Amino acid sequence: MKLPKFLLADNSDFPEDLFVVHTEYPRFVLNVEEEEVEWFDDLDGDDEETVADEATKVVEAAFKWCDEELAKYDEEEEDEE
Repeated sequence: MKLPKFLLADNSDFPEDLFVVHTEYPRFVLNVEEEEVEWFDDLDGDDEETVADEATKVVEAAFKWCDEELAKYDEEEEDEE
C-alpha cells in the first residue's frame, strides 16, 4: 500500500490537539498545537548538524503542509455556505 507522505490525525483523548503524521523516513508525529515532535526513527548520522538541519526541514514541511490542508478545508466550508 502506498501511503501519503503526511497525514492529519486527531484523538478524543487530546481534543484540543491536531497531529501530523510523517510516514517516510524519518517518521514522526507532530503535535501542531503544542509544537512537539515524537520521532519513531533514530536520527543517526555522521554529522549531527546535517541531521539536525534535515530534521528541521522535514518538520517545517509538515507545518507548511498542515497549513495548506487546513486552508483547503476552510475553502470547502466557504463554498458550502
